[in-house]
Amino acid sequence: MPLDLFGIELAKVIEIIANAPLRVGAFISTLVDLSRNFSLREENFYHGALRSYQEMHYNYFESIEEAALRFSAQYKIPTDGSVSVHLLADILQECFGYKIIENGLVAYPELHHLRSVFVPRNKRLLLNEGLNEIQQAFQYAKELGFQFLELKERASSSSLVKVNSFEEVLNHFMAAYFGVAILINRDSFIVDLQSFFGQAKWDGQAFLSLMNKYHASPEMLFQRLTNIIPEFFGLEQMFFLRFKHDPETDDFQIDKELHLNRRHHPHGNQINEHYCRRWMSLLLLKDLHQMQSEGKYAGTIVGAQRSRYFGTEDEYLCLTLARPGAPTPNKNVSVTLGFLINQELKSTINFWNDPALNQREVHTTCERCPIEDCHERAQPALIIEKRNRRRKVEEAIRQIIGD
Repeated sequence: MPLDLFGIELAKVIEIIANAPLRVGAFISTLVDLSRNFSLREENFYHGALRSYQEMHYNYFESIEEAALRFSAQYKIPTDGSVSVHLLADILQECFGYKIIENGLVAYPELHHLRSVFVPRNKRLLLNEGLNEIQQAFQYAKELGFQFLELKERASSSSLVKVNSFEEVLNHFMAAYFGVAILINRDSFIVDLQSFFGQAKWDGQAFLSLMNKYHASPEMLFQRLTNIIPEFFGLEQMFFLRFKHDPETDDFQIDKELHLNRRHHPHGNQINEHYCRRWMSLLLLKDLHQMQSEGKYAGTIVGAQRSRYFGTEDEYLCLTLARPGAPTPNKNVSVTLGFLINQELKSTINFWNDPALNQREVHTTCERCPIEDCHERAQPALIIEKRNRRRKVEEAIRQIIGD
């Protein structure tokens, strides 16, 4: 358990167990039972711990930022977004002894969903043949992160197929953070964001131009936004969600999320409920599938929405990008960054009140949503109905007792 990351001393934990062994034992048994009931594994804990660690630090890590700046200066990495994939490949091969095999996974169809595999004994980097230049650049930048930060404990695959330790999960996060930091220079990006936030009107093309300037994928751009905005623009109440959509089954799933400052209303659920179709995250995925069906898809699509959470005063400014999944075919992906609309946001993002912004009342999942006459509803409000039935039973019992 990575107790040190959260400022918890192991001696204190042992002291608590020693003082109340039966109660602590019962508590631990309860956690174990819950994990079994919900099929939670050790890797779920590690990824959850990493997410909490990111949230504690508002997803900004000065030591990695400084390392990225040193690397960029040492290897003459451009700071204006024009980082060439060939430059990164040359540095990997000439300075760190890598051998890059661009179609290295062709002979392994079972690995078609992985972007790369690293072979430590001879430093061979086997790439998926379906990667575009942006994805290749990120893989190279991430490998440079492992080498420059001297991160030894790591998995061989680009994504963690099997998690062996928390150190492994943490090192992959640090390498990816470093990679994005050298591709999207901190100081240059801050200037670009100041200009973008200063616009009086929402401009989706201007938002896309940020991604295009740094040759970034939507995920890379949004990761950098979560690094920079809380630290340098003071907007700490924000969330990030990534949805995957299977058009064949019309199934939407959240596979990544991050919440800064507090747990925000939009969040993942692991119990197969139907997420609210009114969020821009899902609306854009629907639009993307429609465009693909009609042969009109021409690139990453963008949208913005002011989303008021039903039954509360909380309202979020949500920026969303959607694209086809790659290298996994037949799936689409959207990434959303949501900012709580408060006084800090109003004084930072000028276009927050643009009347052209889409405005919707939203909820989490259909099963838990009390909004009536919802045309986008994908499932009856089963949880709400069950809750109402229970309340009626409780009220009837109170009346009997009262009589």
